[in-house]
Amino acid sequence: MIPVVQSSTPSRPRAPRRNSRRSRIASSSALSASTAAEATAEDSAPRGELVGEPLARTIRRVALPAVVANLLMTTFHNVDMFWIGRTLGPSALAAATSSIFWIWLVISIGEMVSIGLDAIAARRHGERRPSEAARTISEGFVLALLLGGAIALATPFVLHWLFAVMKTGTDVSAIGRDYLGTYLLGMPLIFGFFAVDAAFRAKGDTRTPLYILAVTTVLGLVLDPILIRGSGPVPAFGIRGAALATLVPRGLGCIAGVIILQRRSMLRWAAPRWSVIASIARVGAPAALTGVAFSAIYVLLTRITTQFGTPALAALGLGFRIESVVYVVSVGMGAAVAAIVGQSMGADDPDRAERAGWTATGIVSAVGAVMAGASFLFAEEFASIFSTDPAVIAEAARYLRIAAFSQLFLGAEVVLESAMGGAGWTLWPMIGSSTITVLRLPIGAWAASHWGTSGLWWTLALTAAARGLLMAALWGSGRWRRVRV
Repeated sequence: MIPVVQSSTPSRPRAPRRNSRRSRIASSSALSASTAAEATAEDSAPRGELVGEPLARTIRRVALPAVVANLLMTTFHNVDMFWIGRTLGPSALAAATSSIFWIWLVISIGEMVSIGLDAIAARRHGERRPSEAARTISEGFVLALLLGGAIALATPFVLHWLFAVMKTGTDVSAIGRDYLGTYLLGMPLIFGFFAVDAAFRAKGDTRTPLYILAVTTVLGLVLDPILIRGSGPVPAFGIRGAALATLVPRGLGCIAGVIILQRRSMLRWAAPRWSVIASIARVGAPAALTGVAFSAIYVLLTRITTQFGTPALAALGLGFRIESVVYVVSVGMGAAVAAIVGQSMGADDPDRAERAGWTATGIVSAVGAVMAGASFLFAEEFASIFSTDPAVIAEAARYLRIAAFSQLFLGAEVVLESAMGGAGWTLWPMIGSSTITVLRLPIGAWAASHWGTSGLWWTLALTAAARGLLMAALWGSGRWRRVRV
C-alpha cells in the first residue's frame, strides 16, 4: 500500500508539469510561427522602388518630376517678384527681396524635417518595412507642426528686430514687416507640406507631389495679382497679398497630400515615439543648421550691401532669383538622389548610391554651364524682367556676370550635400559648408571696402565654388558609407 501511495502522490503534480511542458512547447511554436510570419511579411514586402531597376532609368523617373516641381515653385516666386516690383515699386521689391533671407533661414529649419524624414523613411522602404516607414512619416508630421507652430507664435515678438538687424531703411522695413509677418504665420502649413513631399519621395514617388504642386502653383499664379492689386469684391492687400498667394495654395496642398498618403496606406497615425522624432531631428539638424548659417550670413551681408543703397539691395535679391534656376534644378535632383541613396543603403548597395551621386552631379553641372553662359551674355535682359529702374538693372547685371562663374559649381554642392543627407551623414558636410559660408563676412566686408559691390559679388561667387569642391571631396571620401540610421 505504501509504494502505491508513494507512486500516486507524486503522480498528481507530474500531470501539471506535462501540461506546463506542452504549454511551453505550444507557446514556443506560436512564437516561432509569429516570428516566421513577421519575417515572411517583411520578405514579401515590396522591394524599395528605387533599387530594382537600372540607375539611369531611376534617376530619370524620379528626378525629372522633382526638378519640374522645383521649377514650378521658382516660376511662381519669380512671378511674385514681377508683380511686386511692377505694381508696388522699388521699395516693396527691396522689402520682399530682403525678407527672402529670413524666409530662407526659417525654411532651413523646416528642412530638418524634410531631410531627416526622407533619409529614415527611405531606409525603411529599402529594408522592406513599409509599415514602419508609414508610422515614421506620422512622426515627421508631428515634428513639422511643432516647429512650424513655434515659429508662428514667435513671429510677432521678433518681427521688428529682424529688420533692425539688417539696417534697412524705414520704408523698406515697414513694408517688409507686413510681408514677412504674414508669411511666417503660415509656417505650420509650409512645414507640413515639406513632410508630405518627403513622404512621397522616400518611397520613390515624385509624381504625386508634382501634380499637387502644379495645381497649387496655378492657383497661386491666379491669386497673386488679385490679392496684390485687388479685383472686384477682393480688396487690394498689397505686399500682404503676395504672401497670402503663397500660403493659401501651399496649405491646401498640404491637406491634399495628407489625404492621399492615408488612402495609399503610406501614413499610419499612432502615439508619437519621441525617440524616432529625435532621430529625424538628429539626421536633419546638421543640414538644417547649414541652411540657417547660410541665411544668417546673408542677413549680415545685407548690412554690408545697404551701404551702397536700395539698387544694390534689390540687385542682390534679383540676382538670387535669376540664378535660382540652377539652384532649384539641383535641389530637385538632390531630393531625388537623397531618396535613391537612402533606399540603396537600406538594400545594402552603397555602390549604387555612389554612382547616383556622381551621375546626378554631372547632369546639374551641365545645366549650370548653360545658365552661366546665358547669365553672362544676357545679364541686362534678365534683370529688366523684374525692374524698370536703370540703377537696379545695372547693378543686377554686374552681379549676374560675376555670379555666372559660381553656377558651374552650384550643382555639385547642392546634389552631393543632399546625397550625403540621404545616407544620414550630415555633420561633417555641415561643418565644412558653414565654415566657408562664415568666411564670407570678413572677406566680403574687406572686398567691399576696396572694390565696392564688385568685391562683394566676387566673394559670394568664389566661396560658392569652394563649397561645391568641398562637397565633391567629401562624397569621394566614402565616409558616408558607414552610417547607420
